Amino acid sequence: MALLQGIRHVSFDLWLTLIRSNPVYKSRRAILMAEHFDVRRSAAEVQEVFTYYDRLFNRINERAGNNVHYSEMLYVILDRLGVPPDAIAEEAMTAYYRKAEALFFENMPVLLDTGIAGMLENLKEKAYTLSILSNTGFILGRTLRPVLDRLGIAVYFDFQLYSDEIGSSKPSYRAYERLMEAAQQLKPLEKQEILHVGDNPIADLEGARRFGFRSALLEQDSTLHNLLLN
Repeated sequence: MALLQGIRHVSFDLWLTLIRSNPVYKSRRAILMAEHFDVRRSAAEVQEVFTYYDRLFNRINERAGNNVHYSEMLYVILDRLGVPPDAIAEEAMTAYYRKAEALFFENMPVLLDTGIAGMLENLKEKAYTLSILSNTGFILGRTLRPVLDRLGIAVYFDFQLYSDEIGSSKPSYRAYERLMEAAQQLKPLEKQEILHVGDNPIADLEGARRFGFRSALLEQDSTLHNLLLN
């Protein structure tokens, strides 16, 4: 509880802080992409290229502080796989996301540990306001909201901010400024009364600290309950 001393609002990263991906989803997404866009490469190669550019665009977003649009990332990946942008109709891109979203719901992520919901409920009972600030890539905020509802934790958050919706990625000043603005709409808050928790030393720990928030890093061998409530 020492970490929460003087804190009135707690912000969480999402991936590898609250949830982790279903490993089945990514391999099936590669098959879907190959079939939908008639990619003449193996599913393994599609997955390899997808993984490379997923990490690259994530680094670009973190470095530039912006958010590369979902369709722009897909155009680059498909071009690398031999399908040039001018060969892709806008309707095909939209239809692909619908199919990928349905596949994501069929192979949903899971909570990082079984104590997540209880930990969030405990914080709400202690009158903390809670939120999410997450960078997104190929899975947009509009898709993540219903997933968190299905996982039973959406009810605990006063608001959720996703980089594709706010146009800014952590660790940028703008991303944390949006968090500050949204939190202050709930109640008057000073920067030092906000704690941001995440798994990324740069995007979460240092980004929040540079803005003036307090921050905490979730280590791989720890749980949020141990970090916040012990």
